[in-house]
Amino acid sequence: MKYRSRAFIAATGTAFFLSTATVAYAGGGSHGLAGSADRARSAVSASSSATVSAKSGPLGKILVNSKGHTLYLFQSDKNNKSTCNGECAKAWPPLKTNGKPTAGSGVNAKLLSTITRSDGSKQVSYNGHPLYTFADDTKAGQTNGQGLDAFGAKWYVLGTDGKQITKASPSQSGGY
Repeated sequence: MKYRSRAFIAATGTAFFLSTATVAYAGGGSHGLAGSADRARSAVSASSSATVSAKSGPLGKILVNSKGHTLYLFQSDKNNKSTCNGECAKAWPPLKTNGKPTAGSGVNAKLLSTITRSDGSKQVSYNGHPLYTFADDTKAGQTNGQGLDAFGAKWYVLGTDGKQITKASPSQSGGY
C-alpha cells in the first residue's frame, strides 16, 4: 500500500509540473522551448520581493530585474493600470511581487511602487508604468522587445528617470 501511494504521489506531481509547463507555454508562438520552464515558473509564482536595478548599456541607464533582464513599459497602459493580460502577459510577463519592491543600485525608490492586476496579483511599477520582461530576452542585457508594436501598442525600455527610451536597440540579440 505504501508503494502505491508513493507512486501515485510521484505521478501526480510529475503530471502537475508538466501541465503547468504546458499551460505556461501554450500560445508561446515562436519563443522556442528554451525559455518555457522560466515562463512556467514566472506564470506560477511571484517573487516575494522583486528588486529593480539599473544597468548601463547602448540605450543608456535602463531598469532591469534581479536576473539582469530588461524591464519594459507598454504604451497602452494608462494611469498606473496594466492592460496586458492573457496572451500578452505570456509574451510580456509582468514583474510581480508578493511584497514591497526593492530599489537596487541606481534606482529612485520614490518612483517604485505596485499596482493590483485584474487577477488580484501585485505588479511592480516605476513612475506610474507597470513593468514587464520580454519572453524573447533569454539572456541578461538583451533588448529584443525595444520598439516592438505588439498587442495594440509599442513596448519600450524604461530609463532610470522613469521615462521611456524610444531610440532603436543597436543589437536585437546582444547584451550589455
